[in-house]
Amino acid sequence: MSVLDNAAWASLTGPHAAFAERVGQAVRYPVDVSVFLAVPDEPDERVWDDIAALAGPGAVVPLLPQAGPPPAEWEILEKMGGVQLVDDGVEAAHWPEAVRLTLDDVPEMLDLVARTKPGPFLPRTVLLGTYLGIRHEGVLVAMAGERLHPPGWTEISAVCTDPAYRDRGLAGRLVRAVAAGIRERGETPFLHAAAGNVNAIRRYEGMGFRLRRRNAFGQVRIPRDWRAAA
Repeated sequence: MSVLDNAAWASLTGPHAAFAERVGQAVRYPVDVSVFLAVPDEPDERVWDDIAALAGPGAVVPLLPQAGPPPAEWEILEKMGGVQLVDDGVEAAHWPEAVRLTLDDVPEMLDLVARTKPGPFLPRTVLLGTYLGIRHEGVLVAMAGERLHPPGWTEISAVCTDPAYRDRGLAGRLVRAVAAGIRERGETPFLHAAAGNVNAIRRYEGMGFRLRRRNAFGQVRIPRDWRAAA
């Protein structure tokens, strides 16, 4: 199996191991870093109890195909289709106008994410890798960065542009700039998108990304009394 088939697990047990919080078979990022929680490819029947012990009663956790169906008492909140795309000839190039974003920029980054909704971005997500941004008159108007990091690969994520600055190619140039940094480390860029976001998928394919697989995303809530019942 490719490490991309279980990218969060490969990240948290590999290059991102320093971030990992673990109980039994379940491992996750700190809750202010990323929403990802993962289990091995072939866990045993206690896996959902390990997930509950790690996340805590009442927590919302991702649905995980490796873990199989969640217990019947757990509330499934959301299911949606997704795609995984990999670099298949992206014309990566550094962009001198792009600035490196740090923890000092997080308030602006969170504001931009809240207005554009590219996907989860939390107060310490910026620590996962390189984040680049474009400013106009000092205001952050576009950004992209690195998230999951399976061995040999790095995910490009949080690609977003202020609505007033769209259709100027900012996001595409930032993606290529982030990809250039990934390539320089001898790694390969990849990314995820919602299956319904056909315009974004078309743009990524136009850049040189190739559809690798279709997958599913979802969330499930752990019952508040699960520890007592388990």
